[in-house]
Amino acid sequence: MVLDRRAELGEFLRSRRARLRPEELGLSVYGQRRRVPGLRREELALLAGVSVDHYVRLEQGRSLHFSAEVLDAVAQALRLDAAERAHLHRLASPAPSPVVTCGGRRPLRSGIERLLSSIQDVPAYLVDRNTTVLAWNQLGAALITDFGALPPGQRNMARLTFLDEGMRSLYADWPARARDLVGFLRLDAARRPADPSTAALIDELSAASSEFRELWAEHGVKDKGHGRYRYRHPLVGELELAFETLRLPDDPGVALVMHTADEGSPSHTALQLLAGWIGQRTPVD
Repeated sequence: MVLDRRAELGEFLRSRRARLRPEELGLSVYGQRRRVPGLRREELALLAGVSVDHYVRLEQGRSLHFSAEVLDAVAQALRLDAAERAHLHRLASPAPSPVVTCGGRRPLRSGIERLLSSIQDVPAYLVDRNTTVLAWNQLGAALITDFGALPPGQRNMARLTFLDEGMRSLYADWPARARDLVGFLRLDAARRPADPSTAALIDELSAASSEFRELWAEHGVKDKGHGRYRYRHPLVGELELAFETLRLPDDPGVALVMHTADEGSPSHTALQLLAGWIGQRTPVD
């Protein structure tokens, strides 16, 4: 199923309206009963300073030719964050002609693979926009899962997060991790609405996981290039690790994800123990 940008735009705007309350925005609340939660269309139009008809055409996807000023006004009225604002602009703008490639992803450069394998003191791995894990170092596999033991089709962070019980127990706050992943996939699906691989992944997860379906229906978006997660590792216990996501300059569809621990913290000690465990089980020539 290819993303329908017009339908997606309407559902996104309705979901953002539903989370706002008129009294929070200084609007008068009359005694009549509301049929839906959140702001009405006319209230949102008033706050944005646009005509009701203009906003209705936007929400119904009747046109994808709105000025940046109108979209910014709607974003401000809806109190969208930076990622949500960019998502609105992307959905409400005419899409460029899709570029269809038949050859699949090009192989990783040997220099990138050598760089990854040379990173020994922090867990690291490479992912594409669909969260498929393309390569990893030993500590990354020791922290997350043994990617090499999985069939290539299962080396995917979204699939593992929602469909693998071991991954569910690995994250101390699994719901937060799951929500972040869905928000990332939603944001990226709007960037590439005609990409069949993204649509296939979303269809697969929607069919297999009720939790994914519920989160997908919320229309949350997240562009999370850095942050922190807590892990409950079966060998070294609990770790709190920061992560940084660095996109390759000549291939922004691929990102290097690295996890670090605060120097001298219990998590840093646990990470060193995990690295030591790798050294003990690695045969020496």
